[in-house]
Amino acid sequence: MQEIMEMAGRLGQALARTDEYQALRRAISASGDDRELAELQTQIQELEKAMQGRLQKGEEPTEEQAKEYESFFSSLQSNGSYQLLVAAQANFDKVVGKVNETIHQGIQKGAESRIILS
Repeated sequence: MQEIMEMAGRLGQALARTDEYQALRRAISASGDDRELAELQTQIQELEKAMQGRLQKGEEPTEEQAKEYESFFSSLQSNGSYQLLVAAQANFDKVVGKVNETIHQGIQKGAESRIILS
């Protein structure tokens, strides 16, 4: 098990050196510096809390809340920092997906092998 954990650590380090991960880190940093994005996120969170409160009381969100939410979310999606962050996350997720698929293939191949390693 120790060997597997060491390989996992090396894999994590290798993933951290990929262009996709570096782009994700830059996008996260840039989004953290974007005041407009931070304000939109805060407004959305506050509105979501209010809507959740109504739902917990068995009430539907008001039409005004729904329209306001759509407006905030539309603004969020058109924010440049947010777009970069989403794109960078999607690209890194693709890399991780390929890694997971390769690991899965290795597991299948190992399960079919008659050689048992301790």
